[in-house]
Amino acid sequence: MHRLQFHYTLSRDSSPALVRNPLIDLLQAVSNQGSISGGARALGLSYRHVWGELKRWENELGNELVVWEKGQSARLTDFGNKLMWAERQAQARLAPQIEALRAELERSYALAFDDSVHVVTLYASHDDALSALREHALRGPSDASARPDARRLHLDIRFTGSVDAIRALNEGRCVMAGFHTLLGTGKKTLTERTYKPLLQPGQHKIIGFAQRTQGLMVAKGNPLGLRSLQDLADQRARFAARSLGSGTRVVLDELLIQARLMAVDIISNDHTEPSHAAVAQAVAAGQCDAGLGIAAAAQRAGLDFVPLADERYHLVCLKSALLQPGIQALLHLLQTPAWKSEVATITGYAALQSGEVLSMRRVLPWWDYRQDKSHPTDQPNR
Repeated sequence: MHRLQFHYTLSRDSSPALVRNPLIDLLQAVSNQGSISGGARALGLSYRHVWGELKRWENELGNELVVWEKGQSARLTDFGNKLMWAERQAQARLAPQIEALRAELERSYALAFDDSVHVVTLYASHDDALSALREHALRGPSDASARPDARRLHLDIRFTGSVDAIRALNEGRCVMAGFHTLLGTGKKTLTERTYKPLLQPGQHKIIGFAQRTQGLMVAKGNPLGLRSLQDLADQRARFAARSLGSGTRVVLDELLIQARLMAVDIISNDHTEPSHAAVAQAVAAGQCDAGLGIAAAAQRAGLDFVPLADERYHLVCLKSALLQPGIQALLHLLQTPAWKSEVATITGYAALQSGEVLSMRRVLPWWDYRQDKSHPTDQPNR
């Protein structure tokens, strides 16, 4: 079975949308002209090029395409004719979808050629407020004081684990990352061990975003009466965990340490889910009794929610990126009353120093460069 690959070109002209292999054009020309030389002339190509391409395609596909005999017109083989038939069938069926795909690509590229548009690529731990922010940015803030650049902001958000998000920032795959930490976590904690090696003093800047609540998502009515992680262990409840590297897994492990429990006390199987929504669905489907997640995900799935802890959701970018137009537009948008009001409508969320550039030491209680022996040359992040 041969696999298909699609390619497209950028052009100033208004030619029709086509998804077509050059081989089909060669076969069509040879068939219409009755010879390779005639087909080459019709296409504006040399005989040698057309002949060579036909032989290359025959070797690639493992079948003869054209039959040519001395004194007779060249003709397509049965296989060549079937390729032409398959092309006609596909074009007839897919023409509307091809045109729609072309239109969507053109809309996306229009942003690249519009100097007033700012695109910010963001890798982040999955978060309902970030999804809402993306839509809010597309609509544009409704307050009259909004600047023109704030109306032309597009957030290219790739949801991944918190750890992977910061790594993506450090590797240059994005200009901003999103991660979350429990409020009040101090020194020598799992949170510190996880995130401190990834955040560089003098290089990264923390931007305030939101506060949210994490808790147990349980079936309607909470039939097992689960109120704490200890209850999960005591009742041997089936628990849907998040994968290692996700911010919520770090939160869970931190809460387990605080409760003097171990992961094996509540995670007795290999059931892991990639997001808050997936955990909520697993509980709603009866595959698990509980899972850790945000209140908004529980509400959407029709579940009850038992709050366990509050956390801050942070945005982080390189200090050198702060003055980029896209980042400036984002900071302005985050500080608008319209956005702060919208965050308040999301269950379990509140705007917290939204859009403010903050020092790490202010928002990460375990961060203190003056006592950090692992980075003797680091300077405070002012």
